[in-house]
Amino acid sequence: MKMTIRNSALMAVTVAALGGCAGGNMGTAQQAAYDRDTADVMARSFRAQGIATLDRLQQDPLMATCSAPDRHLGDEQAEQIQAAAMAGIKWPSDGNFLGDWKEGEKLAQSGKGLTWKDKADGANGGNCYNCHRISKTEISYGTIGPSLYQYGKLHGNTEKTQKYVWAKIWNPNATMACSNMPRFGHSGILDEKQIRHIVALLLDPKSPVNAE
Repeated sequence: MKMTIRNSALMAVTVAALGGCAGGNMGTAQQAAYDRDTADVMARSFRAQGIATLDRLQQDPLMATCSAPDRHLGDEQAEQIQAAAMAGIKWPSDGNFLGDWKEGEKLAQSGKGLTWKDKADGANGGNCYNCHRISKTEISYGTIGPSLYQYGKLHGNTEKTQKYVWAKIWNPNATMACSNMPRFGHSGILDEKQIRHIVALLLDPKSPVNAE
């Protein structure tokens, strides 16, 4: 019986999940074979369309490390990951970390981009509310990440804070190894100008983030 893409994708997720559960009970050779089978199922379960190509299934070394089923990061390895991520950050070309918070709010609200039907040269959104509470008035937000409401009031709008926020958005692994947060700058999801706007959203005293 020929499976639909949807069903085979579900099988891929199931196989991957079982691989994670079984990983602790198998030897190195068995685990390697299981990983190959899982990768094969994943490769056969998806197809390229538009800008969504199959290279999205390929993990870079960081993601492979962070998604390993038997992952146990020691302090030394975590520090190495953070140092490498920090070294790879591209800082603002003109030294200016702050943009327009109003544009940052639009980016935070927008989840547009990176799907098969989007254009490669189209602007992506930040989709920040999917994981964070950001403003007082927003009633629908995710809780995967911490609340960022009044972030600027709590941390100040200093150069040190601006650099920290920029690094966190560019590659969150610079401050927390194997963070669940997307690597917006490193992965090319947001450009330099967009990151400026989101930094301003979090830190500008006039932003709704910092409203009473």
